[in-house]
Amino acid sequence: MLAVSSPAPHALRRFLLLAVGFYGLWFFGYEQWLALDGRLDAILSANITAASAAALRFVGYDSRVHGLDPYLVLLNSQAVVRVGHPCNGLVLYALFAGFVLAFPGPWRRKLWFIPVGMLAIYGINVVRIGALALNHLYSYHTVEFNHHYTFTFVVYGCIFFLWMVWARRLASPSTPLATSYA
Repeated sequence: MLAVSSPAPHALRRFLLLAVGFYGLWFFGYEQWLALDGRLDAILSANITAASAAALRFVGYDSRVHGLDPYLVLLNSQAVVRVGHPCNGLVLYALFAGFVLAFPGPWRRKLWFIPVGMLAIYGINVVRIGALALNHLYSYHTVEFNHHYTFTFVVYGCIFFLWMVWARRLASPSTPLATSYA
């Protein structure tokens, strides 16, 4: 009797192999080289700090980046949030891009969806830092909880939503978008 081969195990093996491969690239490219150098993290942390301070100014708060510490957000001249390198979003960008790259789908869509998703994650992170700054200003005793739980849940929830958009709407070549973009 011949066993019928389902495409699902092949697709799953492909996804897992690519995911492991991307993790290997991340481990050797970032953890063993770029993280030790520190410049990429420093630039991204300073950028997200400045963008968060600018967003707070945009909505009417007296906010700026500390003159001697490019990772420290000030509200009303009071230090409220320091953006550490683990919170600059780089791992989130890599995680998001790795999932989309490993998941089957048209390359043409991947080429625009990955940057759009990264911009969305960047925006979410700017809002998160700004919200933590306001949280510190108005209810400082809840900052630790919100930083470790509330905002982690929200950020990963948004990334999961982006993955679901990819997996359910954009990865399949049979969606109506295929005639427009494929």
